[in-house]
Amino acid sequence: QVQLVESGGGLVQAGGSLRLSCVASGKIFTINAMGWYRQAPGKQRDLVARILSGGSTYLADSVKGRFTISRDNAKNTVYLQMNMLKPEDTAVYYCAAGLRGKLVPTDYWGQGTQVTVSS
Repeated sequence: QVQLVESGGGLVQAGGSLRLSCVASGKIFTINAMGWYRQAPGKQRDLVARILSGGSTYLADSVKGRFTISRDNAKNTVYLQMNMLKPEDTAVYYCAAGLRGKLVPTDYWGQGTQVTVSS
């Protein structure tokens, strides 16, 4: 099993920045992909960013140029740097991890952290 604990959410004005962190513990050696999803009220949970253990990244079109995902394997931590935030970025953000052999992180989930962007 792998446990994921997120931190860093909060309230910010439009144009501001936040950095989310997710620390993984447990059987870290079993996972490859780590990433962030978000879910706004009444909407589905969507993948925002993903990073593989080798460093390859994916960013959703809606956040390209504004968000950056990074990973510190020594600290078992993945980060989501969010700049130029917009009200439409408001959502609960979930950290996720995927087992080796998978490119999309869907096997383990954090509890979620709220990000609210005011206009």
